[in-house]
Amino acid sequence: MADTRKSAKLRQSRSECAFAPAPAIVMIEPQLGENIGAAARVMLNFGLSELVLVKPRDGWPNEKAAAMASGAAIVLENARLADDSAEALAEYSFVLAMTARPRESLLPVLTPRAAAAALKLRIDRGEKCAVMLGPERAGLANDDVNRSDGVVSVPVNPAFASLNVAQACAVMAYEWALAAGLETPPADLDLAPQADKAQFEGFIDQLFAALDEARYFYPPERRAAMERKIKTAFARAALTEGEVRTLRGVIKALVKPAPTD
Repeated sequence: MADTRKSAKLRQSRSECAFAPAPAIVMIEPQLGENIGAAARVMLNFGLSELVLVKPRDGWPNEKAAAMASGAAIVLENARLADDSAEALAEYSFVLAMTARPRESLLPVLTPRAAAAALKLRIDRGEKCAVMLGPERAGLANDDVNRSDGVVSVPVNPAFASLNVAQACAVMAYEWALAAGLETPPADLDLAPQADKAQFEGFIDQLFAALDEARYFYPPERRAAMERKIKTAFARAALTEGEVRTLRGVIKALVKPAPTD
């Protein structure tokens, strides 16, 4: 009887842990079903349950993922599919990208522990957050990284720095579990809630359209680099919904023809 009560309590604690507010894991074009399953298993180990998959190479659902998940089928069953990172991240206001490769980016670089603390603070405020992982072969593309608010870099042996995608997920999930157990987050992470990615991307599109009209992007061959720097600068500002609305109003006013007397 005692063992039965203990098992029931364990199942209940697992369920509560899995569905407590936590960051989503977004896997961009994962190649192996085994890695998806391993990531799902470690997610549930550490209290994460929301999985988003962008174009899994071997299709979905995937038998190898289910076999590797071993008890974490609920994560796979509830996984959401998306066509690209823009769709996958649209509903999240704060996104971190895990990458081992050096980047030509102005985005802040965080350790997994600092990243988990930042995620905890924002989730406690009711924000939706996500951690993005790239394909096994080459990692995240620059366009995907540039949709994030920061980069998570795991301190590893520089002579052998490549982590399997499920291992990277395990590191971040473990740090999240530690952060989720803290009663108070660090005071220096007191950040205002951000606009979600769909709102932010809408603002950026409007800004670039206005800059196009003003013929700002010159010479043309430097356009991509100029766009990246502008977008990164605004991403680092962590704009709120109200700030995005204000800036969009400013742009609209600037491009509107001046009234004539």
